[in-house]
Amino acid sequence: MALFGFEKDTLLDLTVNVIPLGIILFFIAAFAVVPAFGTDPVFSGLQFALMISMFLLLAVLTYYAGRAIENAEHAQESLEEASAVNEPVDEVTEFEDEDAPGELEDE
Repeated sequence: MALFGFEKDTLLDLTVNVIPLGIILFFIAAFAVVPAFGTDPVFSGLQFALMISMFLLLAVLTYYAGRAIENAEHAQESLEEASAVNEPVDEVTEFEDEDAPGELEDE
């Protein structure tokens, strides 16, 4: 399941930012239902503007952080695939029989 195009591991990484988003959303709803500081439109407007702007900024930051994590994971996977698949055929990875250490040459 991919929510917003993110994999499960990326969503787990982003819960660090999702929890504060939920808390901010809770306080927006709570102050809308029960005005704790009166009903002055200037102060209430300022209060809601601050909370909503912080919610939106954190949501945008969380989205771009998720995109950066996804891109880094895909780059790492493609790098690992490229290094494993594109190994040259003629490349010597082991000692050849005549150059193997420990063998004595007959003279």
